[in-house]
Amino acid sequence: MDFELSEEHRMIADLVGRFVDDELMPLEASVLAREAAGGHYGLSDAETARIDVVSKKLGLWGLDAPEDVGGSDLPAVAMVAVNEHLGRCVTPYTLPPDSPNLRMMAATVTERQREAYLAPYVRGETISAIGISEPGAGGDPAAMLTRAVRDGDDWVINGRKIWISRAAVAHFTILMAVTDKQKGARGGMSAFLVDRDTPGFSVVRPIPMIGGAMTYEVLLEDCRVPSWKLLGTEGQGFAPMQLRLGTRRLEMAAWSIGMAQRALDVICDYAPQRVTFGTPLSQRGVIQGWVADAATRIHAARLMTYDCAWKIDQGRDTRLEVSMIKAYATEMAWEVVDRGMQTLGAMGMTKETPLQLMASKIRTMRIYDGPTEVHQWVVARNLLGAKR
Repeated sequence: MDFELSEEHRMIADLVGRFVDDELMPLEASVLAREAAGGHYGLSDAETARIDVVSKKLGLWGLDAPEDVGGSDLPAVAMVAVNEHLGRCVTPYTLPPDSPNLRMMAATVTERQREAYLAPYVRGETISAIGISEPGAGGDPAAMLTRAVRDGDDWVINGRKIWISRAAVAHFTILMAVTDKQKGARGGMSAFLVDRDTPGFSVVRPIPMIGGAMTYEVLLEDCRVPSWKLLGTEGQGFAPMQLRLGTRRLEMAAWSIGMAQRALDVICDYAPQRVTFGTPLSQRGVIQGWVADAATRIHAARLMTYDCAWKIDQGRDTRLEVSMIKAYATEMAWEVVDRGMQTLGAMGMTKETPLQLMASKIRTMRIYDGPTEVHQWVVARNLLGAKR
């Protein structure tokens, strides 16, 4: 087992680290100020345009995209290092294109879809979203009610999706629907590429989330999609969807490590300076325990995440490892960031530090793409089942 980065991949990861330090970190103050004032949490159009120019010039677009559509085809272990750097900063910026939908499409597209959807996506010309969750269905895909029915050369989709990020700005949405009610999630679920201007596809409401984020609810009423926009094989949408979810969960683990490391750095910088009752916080046993515990758990999470990524690159089944790192890393980061805020005292409760935005982001990550409890259940179910 060897998940040491190659020299080339280390150089790319270091380049991303410098990009974060030089371009994204300086924007944190304006991001925090806008969020504190109740404004849009994100970059302005002008800021995004400028950062896009810089990141593209540095060659940071399409890092894990296939080479045949202009990407660098980085392995999963290299993307862990990339995403840990991105996690250190609360400036919300995604290096185009967003990896999870990219990986799902790369594994399933036809030649026509490659030219119409995947290639423009890798070039950063389009934005995508994905519609999986439904009101009342939660994290159980077997409870999905959205249906797609054949009608001549088209599919007609009816249903409702919720908690969709970027739905209001996405050029297309990868939409999951049941195509065989009897088989359901196991053999009866399919994926479709639905353009935003497709009749019957409607973004019905924005849903403000904690930390200034926004998701959307989408209604599909007799939404007619041409048959060539079926993504992958009819009825076999579950496995590509899991590939997409696994990619996001690996990202979240890396982001969590980055955020936890940033919080630990805050503690280590602040504790020697803050004197209470005549003694620096750094000399308090409680703080020392927090620092040691955080460093140990960050190290454990980092090793677990690289191990999982290495196994993915080896083509191995990593369903258990993905659930383990998603649950462990997010819960670890939640506690480390919380202790960072506790160490700062009243300052930790203000909106002047990035820790409160990190806490909000981690709080949502403990829910989306599978709550911690579901991932723990997946691990326990498989282990107990194997013993039987």
